Amino acid sequence: MMKPPSGKFPIIKICVLIFIIILYAESFKFLSSGSIFNFKPCPTNSTKPKSNDNKIQEVVPNDSLWFHDGFVYDPEECDFTNGKWVFNSSIKPLYSDKTCPYISRPYSCVNNGRVDSDYCYWEWQPEDCTLPKFNPKLALEKLQGKRLLFVGDSLQKSQWESFVCMVEWIIPEKQKSMKRGTHSVFKAKEYNATIEFYWAPMLVESNTEFFTIRDPKKQIVKVDAIMDRAKNWTGVDILVFNTYVWWMSDIKVKALWGSFANGEEGYEELDAQIAYNLGLRTWANWVDSTINPNKTSVFFTTMSPTHTRSLDWGNKDGIKCFNETKPIGKKNHWGSGSNKGMMSVVEKVVKKMKVPVTFINITQISEYRIDAHSSVYTETGGKLLTEEEKANPRNADCIHWCLPGVPDTWNQIFLTML
Repeated sequence: MMKPPSGKFPIIKICVLIFIIILYAESFKFLSSGSIFNFKPCPTNSTKPKSNDNKIQEVVPNDSLWFHDGFVYDPEECDFTNGKWVFNSSIKPLYSDKTCPYISRPYSCVNNGRVDSDYCYWEWQPEDCTLPKFNPKLALEKLQGKRLLFVGDSLQKSQWESFVCMVEWIIPEKQKSMKRGTHSVFKAKEYNATIEFYWAPMLVESNTEFFTIRDPKKQIVKVDAIMDRAKNWTGVDILVFNTYVWWMSDIKVKALWGSFANGEEGYEELDAQIAYNLGLRTWANWVDSTINPNKTSVFFTTMSPTHTRSLDWGNKDGIKCFNETKPIGKKNHWGSGSNKGMMSVVEKVVKKMKVPVTFINITQISEYRIDAHSSVYTETGGKLLTEEEKANPRNADCIHWCLPGVPDTWNQIFLTML
């Protein structure tokens, strides 16, 4: 066989080379158009889709840090509680309180007159790993054919509203619906998915939870009664619980076994931590006796810190969280608004449960965020604060959070765990 002239490729090698080039081109085309790498612009709070019946184009982020199907979270390799808040003016929130119609007025700070916006541009950066951004389309795909139910107090309600707002804007108007009440249900019809909230601020029953009695000092808690509430929590695929603030309304909790008919004669005054333990054990017993862990995933959102004592972060002249505009920079700051004893109660109860419960640990990361509360940009007694009332720092709500805001980061972490 004749050898080819020196310095020239034989025809067969040229053909092989062309084939390889074509193969690589097709592979790159596949990767760049698939679910892993997507290169459309990130949505801003002004890109809310128009109402129509057409399927909205796939929302694809221009960032490799967004969630994708290949992402695996290993809690042993990444501790999301260890990190810092970093200011990033390029952040584009997925929604605003002007574009999302589902935000309750107490959390709608901009609509209530707040003019500073820096609190929206701090992002949480863990030290030893990366927290992927929230991908609304993937979140809905994970929930396809499923029910997600948040159960708890008003802080849990704000986490639910945050989650709804982070996904609803990619759904056409006629493909979604909302029903409000004790049991609120947001439906994403195209995905056959629901994102729900059930009002149960103590998980167990109390005589104040529906505000027929508004004086916290008259609160009586039925620490052994949960079935009237819990019958609404079955048949759910993902359950997310919380309870904390309502147990801290006083040093003592009036605990009752049996019926409210026993009234004043039936209760016993207990330390808040002891009553909390009894209530959580009732909840744990219900979970263990009712929930099939092969069908339902159970989560528990840890306590959301309150910031009502400015001395906690060294502001001697301050009153509560009023006029705070930056997070606390001191690493591992822990204030008086987060009770470690109460956290210990939750941990011990959960450790003894048969059904696995995953903690969404938001306490430490939220401890730094004295700047992100509703403060005076909220309502009281169903009415917005007047300008005169807004000028009084003592009217600041340093328990609840503005939306968009800190609860969005809670849901970033939550989606990681899903």
